[in-house]
Amino acid sequence: MDQINSLLIMLKAKVNASLLFFKSDSSIINNLYIFILIAGVTYVCWLCISLTLSFVLKRSEKYEFIKINESAYKTIRKICAYLLYMLSGTVVIQIYEIELIERIFYAALILMIAKPLVDFINIMLDILEKKVAAKTDTDLDDIIFNLLKKFSGVIIFLLAIISSLGIIGVNIMPFVAGAGVAGVAIGFAAKDTLSNLIAGVLLIVDRPFEVGDRIEVWSAPSGSSTWGDVIDIGLRATKIKTTDNIIIIIPNNEIMTRDIVNYTLNSAAIRVRVNIGVAYETDIDKAKEAIVKVAESCEWSSKTPKPKVVVRNFGETAVDLQLRVWIDEARMRMSTISYITDNVKLAFDETGIEIPYPRRDIYMIKD
Repeated sequence: MDQINSLLIMLKAKVNASLLFFKSDSSIINNLYIFILIAGVTYVCWLCISLTLSFVLKRSEKYEFIKINESAYKTIRKICAYLLYMLSGTVVIQIYEIELIERIFYAALILMIAKPLVDFINIMLDILEKKVAAKTDTDLDDIIFNLLKKFSGVIIFLLAIISSLGIIGVNIMPFVAGAGVAGVAIGFAAKDTLSNLIAGVLLIVDRPFEVGDRIEVWSAPSGSSTWGDVIDIGLRATKIKTTDNIIIIIPNNEIMTRDIVNYTLNSAAIRVRVNIGVAYETDIDKAKEAIVKVAESCEWSSKTPKPKVVVRNFGETAVDLQLRVWIDEARMRMSTISYITDNVKLAFDETGIEIPYPRRDIYMIKD
């Protein structure tokens, strides 16, 4: 700081020395000479900066990156202009030594620089968004970049306002304390909303599912489909459309506290299990062969691995078999179960295999 003051004193001496030629008995005329000289130097410097930036922009037109981001040069021009104004204003203020004007000047300059700084950060975020988010199929990256744009602007403007008030001499501690108390009160009043917002950010970062994934829905209406496709992931809630075309909106906080069953996160292929019972008198190998043929006849079933039938249990009235068949599309799960049960019944009828049902034998004993 001492070095800067020494430099300004030296600059003031040089300016005064250069004004000896225009020396007048009137201090007002002398001050006017100084102001005109500084304004002229500032204008010449700005012309040099402007021409340099224009030259760089024209020379860089062959690069696609520069063509897309010409607005960044406009923002840089504004920042350079404000910095030049700050330098010139500092020289003028130090020469005239007016403390109040100095504080107001610096406070206003900080507020002016905040806007182009926010624009520059948004431009950089747009570039990153095109480079990163465009390579993914999900909209979650877009949500993250939108959040960064909004919060970065708010933070920069708040810091600019606080810094400006501090430079002017306003005691900002009561405002900070009041804002803290108000923040605590708002936090308690909107704790559910804030909890959903935080859960929404965690969903975006953790990615247990993405838009288009098919997941299990635990809060579906009674008697309706219990799974559906994710159609939107918001900051407060997630929207899921079930196979009955019902839109279920679930708060993100509730999602984060439940087990999430995602059928399509790893791949679209899943294994379907279908339980089938046959009578104890049935030839098990014959029944397995009939079930496997039905599974292989399903158009959307996978060829490898092949369908497999296992004995699960010996029930009270039946031998419990289970078909395990892989399908290429998880969304065909219910259609697969329906196809298998319908056609297994027909195959069993043709081959004489009995599908048992609960029954009781009653013996009448005559005394």
